Amino acid sequence: MRPAILNPLFTEVETLEGVGPKLKKPLARLGLERLRDMLYHLPERFVTRRAVRDLDEARVGEHIVVALTPTEHRSSGSGRGPYRVLAADAAGNICALTYFGKAMYTAKKQLPVGEKRWVAGRLDQYGQSLQIVHPDHVLEAFEESGSRLSEPVYALSEGLTQPKVAHLVEQALDRAPVLPEWIEPTLLQQRGWPAWRDALGLAHAGEHSAARDRLAYDELLANSLALSLVRADRKRRRGVALKGDGRLRSRLDLPFALTQAQKRAIAEIDGDMRQEAPMLRLLQGDVGAGKTVVALEAMLIAVEAGAQAAMLAPTELLARQHFATLRQLATPTGVTIALFTGRDKGRARESILMGLLDGSIDIVVGTHAIFQEAVSYRNLGLAVIDEQHRFGVAQRLMLASKGRRTPHTLAMTATPIPRSLTLAQYGELDVSRLDELPPGRQAIDTRVAPLDRLEEVVEGLARHISDGKQAYWVCPMVREAEDLPEDIAAAEARYAALKERFGDAVVLVHGQLPADIKDAAMERFVSGDAKLLVATTVIEVGVDVPNASLMVIEQAERFGLAQLHQLRGRVGRGAAKSVCLLLRGETLSDTARERLALMRQTQDGFLLAEEDLRLRGGGELLGTRQSGDAPFRIATMDQVRDLLPVAHDDARLLMERDGGLTSSRGEAARVLLYLMERDWGVQLLRGG
Repeated sequence: MRPAILNPLFTEVETLEGVGPKLKKPLARLGLERLRDMLYHLPERFVTRRAVRDLDEARVGEHIVVALTPTEHRSSGSGRGPYRVLAADAAGNICALTYFGKAMYTAKKQLPVGEKRWVAGRLDQYGQSLQIVHPDHVLEAFEESGSRLSEPVYALSEGLTQPKVAHLVEQALDRAPVLPEWIEPTLLQQRGWPAWRDALGLAHAGEHSAARDRLAYDELLANSLALSLVRADRKRRRGVALKGDGRLRSRLDLPFALTQAQKRAIAEIDGDMRQEAPMLRLLQGDVGAGKTVVALEAMLIAVEAGAQAAMLAPTELLARQHFATLRQLATPTGVTIALFTGRDKGRARESILMGLLDGSIDIVVGTHAIFQEAVSYRNLGLAVIDEQHRFGVAQRLMLASKGRRTPHTLAMTATPIPRSLTLAQYGELDVSRLDELPPGRQAIDTRVAPLDRLEEVVEGLARHISDGKQAYWVCPMVREAEDLPEDIAAAEARYAALKERFGDAVVLVHGQLPADIKDAAMERFVSGDAKLLVATTVIEVGVDVPNASLMVIEQAERFGLAQLHQLRGRVGRGAAKSVCLLLRGETLSDTARERLALMRQTQDGFLLAEEDLRLRGGGELLGTRQSGDAPFRIATMDQVRDLLPVAHDDARLLMERDGGLTSSRGEAARVLLYLMERDWGVQLLRGG
């Protein structure tokens, strides 16, 4: 239950003055639905304006405050163009104050001809004339508004203005309660951090680094505490010690030798599963490092010990591929493996449900359907979660609740995560790493070419397909959009162009297609019926087609290193030599140029992940990778690197001293967890 002291912060924004149904919509688009959201809607930057006596003192592109006297109002003949107010400074220089849309009514009201006004805004040049587009402020008396010289700039949505957002933030700050302090006093003093309420005010008022660091630390501490609570909860639970005898694993007839990294990971998993305390382990493996075989060994340990195992995949396509691979590898063992997805209906569904309940199914592979309420297991001993970054902690806990006792959990990810960020994403898990590739896995020839060689690339693609091989062609977006540059490659347009050349040999896959159409296209490509798959990054994980040995990534400079590496990993899975061709645009930033060079130099995913973090931050690594979102709303990646280890140690010490969070600081920590919306962490407390 949320502490009562936080109730004012979770009231809806409609309680703020000036917010009605009309304003509620643009606020909601920014995720601003409660007072807490307004408080944490921190400025993106601050603009500082310089007061000038006349326009001769100002530079084009500079933010200024200047006294101007309107001389003429001009509206466009059509009524759709800009509305301009010509105004003169003290030296007689003319500047056009330009407005668009309904803002013209504001201009008519605020800028009467012949009356001096102080105008604040960015000075620009239009042709030979000076102009200020949509002035930020028009003031009758500047002396009374000195604070206008420097002010925050907030992210906006259509229908919002900077003054309106600032007014709402000011109201939210006035209503913010004084909260108990959850940061250890010595650390607070050492860092010179202000109290929580003061920190918010300072962060909105100016670029106060100590205030922003304190707010970032709050977020990181809440995350670390919540993950510590998950770990403590797992240790309190009684699981089942699963001691395999090796009889099934000894029957495996693998077509390759296990790497030392695989052997090490299997030994770590075996050691965990022999304990009564439920295992909670993350298996990190680079593209092609052999995670599936490690997962199979772990599941066979469970079956040898008389238990069942379940493997959860984020998509039906990936679930089907895992099912096919596991069934093929495990055939000599005689274990029963079933596939279960949301598509299963009628008798097929009932048969699987019954098999899980009576124990006749040893291993089930499926999508989220395997932890629905209707699914019961006779004795679930191990849950394997693939592509872990697609599932949250709550989903991990839900699957874990399916056993009579808490099952062991093995989470897997093919996305290499920098060591500096593992604590943030998987702080409650032990970690095993597959940092070497199986023997015989060929290096992928990675090349970079300019887009003006597109026709040459298509000719090479034609030769590749005529040899009976398959290929991928990846574009950065689905379709052309008016609000994006015209030169961004769109999958739909590229598909149409390539279909003219290759006909039905080409299929298209992207995230906006209906599931049945997308699945049908993928099935054609996986079966070899289609030779070329045009797609967006929807295919960056899980697609395994050994005959595909060419990957073309159009406008590769628009992707991060982690994405490029994952996409490259779709090829190099068969006996043929594979090529990854990175097509680049005409102009490259220094960062983009360095990314493409790194792709040519190394195929070490962990090294590339560290470099990606250095070059562009952790949005792609920690959050929704296509949107660039990160799980931290406040903390920047620099703050994560600097403050997360401190927060992790602080959370660990607090849990050691006060595991139930019942002391005065522990109670304050509960407030923090709810404030930062880590509710599921608090719910794991005894009696919580």
